[in-house]
Amino acid sequence: MLGEYEFALCLTHDVDRTREGLRGLYYGARDRDISRFASVLPGRNTYWQFDTIMNLEASLGVRSAFYFLVEKDLFTDFPVREWLRPNNWVLYRGRYDVNSDAVADTVRQLDDGGWEVGVHGSYRSFADLKRFRYEKSVVEAIVGHEIVGGRQHYLNLSIPETWQHHAEVGLRYDTTLGSSTGYGFDHGYGLVRPFDGFVVFPLTLMDITLPNVSNDYDHAWRECERLLEEARENDAVMTVDWHQRCFSDIAFPRYGELYRRIIERALEMGAWVGPPGELYRTLSDDPELLDALTSPVGPAVSPDIPPRS
Repeated sequence: MLGEYEFALCLTHDVDRTREGLRGLYYGARDRDISRFASVLPGRNTYWQFDTIMNLEASLGVRSAFYFLVEKDLFTDFPVREWLRPNNWVLYRGRYDVNSDAVADTVRQLDDGGWEVGVHGSYRSFADLKRFRYEKSVVEAIVGHEIVGGRQHYLNLSIPETWQHHAEVGLRYDTTLGSSTGYGFDHGYGLVRPFDGFVVFPLTLMDITLPNVSNDYDHAWRECERLLEEARENDAVMTVDWHQRCFSDIAFPRYGELYRRIIERALEMGAWVGPPGELYRTLSDDPELLDALTSPVGPAVSPDIPPRS
C-alpha cells in the first residue's frame, strides 16, 4: 500500500479541555475516588498531559496531530437567556483560551518539535463558515503558518457542507467522519474524497468508545489489536483519537498505557505511524496511490450532538 509499509496508523488528539477543575470533584464524589480531588489543588492539573504525550511519542520515534479548540464563552458570547440552559454550561464553560500564554506556548512547542497542529472546530462551527474561518485563523496566528486539517467538536458534521467550508478556508483534510459510541472501519479501509483537492480520514477509534480501559484493560486491548490486524489485512488507513486528558493516570488509569501499546504493536506489524497531515502530503505527491486509497463520499451523516466532554 505505502511502499514498504503494511498499513497506516494516524495518531490524533482532540484538546477539549486543559483542566479538569470542578469536574474532578463531581467524578470523585460519584466514583468515591478521592484521588480525583487532586485536580482542584493549587498547582495540580491532571488534564495537562502534553509533555507526557510528547515524551511517549518521541521515545517511539513517532509524531501525532493535536487539534485545538477555539470555543465561544457562555457569558460573553451568548444572550442572558442562554445562560440558564444546563447543556450550555457543559458545552461552553470550563474551556480554555488557546491564546493564553501556557496554551499558546505549548502549541508552538508542539509545532517546533514536529507535531502537527490543527483546528478542533467549535460546537456550532460545522455549519458556520464565518466562525470556522475565524477559528482556523486564531490557531494559525499562534504557529505562524497555515494549517491543513482538523476535526469538528463532538464529531458534528453536515455532508457535504462542512467539508465545503473546510476546503473554502484552506484545509486539505478532515477527520470528523466517525462515531463517538462505536469503533471500526464503518466508512471503509481507505480515505474518502468528496471532491478534488480534499480528503477525509475516517475516524476508526476514539478512546472513550472502548470497553472501560481502567476496569477491563485486557478486553480493551483485544479490541485494539483486532482493529490493527484488520487494518493490516486490508491495507487500511486507521485513524485514532486519544484525548490528551486520557493520559492522566488519576482521571483515566491505563489509557496512556494502552495508547503506547497500540503504537508499539502497529510498528511491530510494519505500519506507517504518524499524523494525518504528513500522510496527506505524502499521498499528494503520488496521485496514483491517492486514487487507490480514496473513494467517493458515502451517505449523509447527522451531527453527533449530545454533549459529553
